[in-house]
Amino acid sequence: MSKVLYYISLPFIYLVSVLPFPLLYLLSDALYGLLYYIVGYRKDIVLQNLRNSFPEKSEKEILAIRKKFYKYLADLFLEVFKTLTISKPTMMRHCYFDPATKEMVEKLAAENRSFIMVLGHLGNWEWGGNTFSLQLPHQLYVIYHPIKNKQVDNLMYNMRTRFGTKLIAMKDTFRAVLSKQNELFSPAFIADQTPSSAEKAYWTTFLNQDTAVFRGPAAIARKTNYPVVYAHIKRRKRGYYEMFGEIVADNPATMTEDQILEIYTHKLQQNIIEQPEVWLWSHRRWKLKKPAEA
Repeated sequence: MSKVLYYISLPFIYLVSVLPFPLLYLLSDALYGLLYYIVGYRKDIVLQNLRNSFPEKSEKEILAIRKKFYKYLADLFLEVFKTLTISKPTMMRHCYFDPATKEMVEKLAAENRSFIMVLGHLGNWEWGGNTFSLQLPHQLYVIYHPIKNKQVDNLMYNMRTRFGTKLIAMKDTFRAVLSKQNELFSPAFIADQTPSSAEKAYWTTFLNQDTAVFRGPAAIARKTNYPVVYAHIKRRKRGYYEMFGEIVADNPATMTEDQILEIYTHKLQQNIIEQPEVWLWSHRRWKLKKPAEA
């Protein structure tokens, strides 16, 4: 997106963000039609990913999931823009914590224990970060890849930080996390992104396919011995999400990286199977090929 196009688009983005939810989702229905029927955004990639992940499902079932996914994707796209102007009470009403999860995190805070959070592209992870910062005692640091376009990157940065979340660029993760050990905080990783190297990745079977998993969260957990909390965001109904979390490695220094990675990758797989239409099927999750030595 050029700088000129960005500034032309910005008023329309803010206009979308102030729409009441009924109108926002009417617009989303139109966006779904555009993405699915006219543009056909990554339809072949989504279809192939679904077929490979669910070989036991019929073609009719696969196509039904694909349609539901595009309806969710349109909602997600506009919900992210809604973050620009949404109020704190409205944010917490539309994305909220399971009470047991909130109690677990508050217990960690009472023990003065920071923790590493891992989650996938499931539900609305952008809203999840906002709600975390509004309701939980730990300072949330989201690990992210800066966007090459500076204007878009600034827009996303402002959306992600307006409720107190802080960001750490992926390349600075290890140094930044180690520098904050006197702080009560939680670095959060979207852990289903494709690693940069097939050779350095952990390889496992995920959704019936050889899948590379990046080692960063497990390596940092073993170095710091911070508990690892796996979180997932369940879509309760249109526009409403509930967040769940559980400690999957309470003493990670006593575990191997592979053990930690396998536990939360398996849990993510189970959550995707339970609600497949709200995972990001359009990203190229399986572009790496497993090396023979792996």
